[in-house]
Amino acid sequence: MQDAFVAFHNDKSLVKKYLKSLLIGELAPDQPSFESNKKKSLLEDFRELRCTIEKMGLLRPNYFFFFLIFLHLLVLDAASWLVLWYFGVSLVPFLAGMVFFTTAQIQMGWFQHDLGHCSVFRKPRWNRLLQIVVINMLKGLPASWWNHLHNQHHAKPNCFRKDPDLNMHPLLFSLGKTLSMELGKQKKKFMPYNYQHKYFILLAPLALIPFFQLSTIYFAIKRKKWLDLILVVTFNIRVCLMYVPLMGFKTFMIYYWLSRYLESSWFIWVSQMNHIPMNIDYDKNKDWVSTQLHATCNVNQSVFNDWFTGHLNFQIEHHLFPTMPRHNYWKVAPLVKSLCDKHGIEYKTKPLLTAFVDILHSLKDSGEHWLEAYLHG
Repeated sequence: MQDAFVAFHNDKSLVKKYLKSLLIGELAPDQPSFESNKKKSLLEDFRELRCTIEKMGLLRPNYFFFFLIFLHLLVLDAASWLVLWYFGVSLVPFLAGMVFFTTAQIQMGWFQHDLGHCSVFRKPRWNRLLQIVVINMLKGLPASWWNHLHNQHHAKPNCFRKDPDLNMHPLLFSLGKTLSMELGKQKKKFMPYNYQHKYFILLAPLALIPFFQLSTIYFAIKRKKWLDLILVVTFNIRVCLMYVPLMGFKTFMIYYWLSRYLESSWFIWVSQMNHIPMNIDYDKNKDWVSTQLHATCNVNQSVFNDWFTGHLNFQIEHHLFPTMPRHNYWKVAPLVKSLCDKHGIEYKTKPLLTAFVDILHSLKDSGEHWLEAYLHG
């Protein structure tokens, strides 16, 4: 657990204050503290690499970079309203406003993701405060809900029943060869999985919208996150007051939910391009580095790809160093690739469109494995 702990916490002195209350026991002298399936030499080299990047200052944020990120999403958000206010709600300004609103919302999502990982400010407190402003007040989602789910994903990516991003299996999709064959042999069929590569395009983003809306409210009430709930309600009141006077309630509902669908599509393709094509299985209790490398892949760097994905095209580096500011991923990428080459681990990187197509190829393969097991297993 040492590598995971170090990866998630930059301010070690702060978190050590809370560790004593979490102590539940110690290993007996005859119990090994190092699992036999963990690659000792890989971990040693990775820890040396982490020391190197700390000395290089790659965990220190560039405040001007993040200021520009924050500024540009505020400009996009303002533009979505100004276009409609100035030009009216005819088709062209309606569509232009929708594009601005969608782009602002997805870029807010990428920025609050940075804040959730405490990579924008050096002090966790400031990251948490600005994250509440961005995701709660500007996006209408609870910060506590996002952090709860996303930290689980990072701890065990692509591990079924431990990674909440895989909760769409098996109700909507059948993911990975192992899980698909198991589902087929059990004669379970919640959906026609052999066609999932075709209905993913429409259904995945469509299903994400009510999931986000309902699960966030349920989470806030169940956990008594009343401030989160109040701020989410405040967001909805704010957008209604901004847009309903310009276009009426019915037109605003079309504008808002179409924007949410576009944002959901953008989010689902970017978030899944690095994971669905990779190995999906039950937790094999691998070491931290192997767990991250086998569950992630990269997309080629370009100015557009960096912006479009919120730098999640560097998914390998992000998962190995989740608190690293995104503007430094490209600097550490060659060092991570050298580590992979040394230990015979494939460092996958591909063009953006190829990454999107690979989602569908992976779903098609999983669906075929399910069908074969369902019919003949």
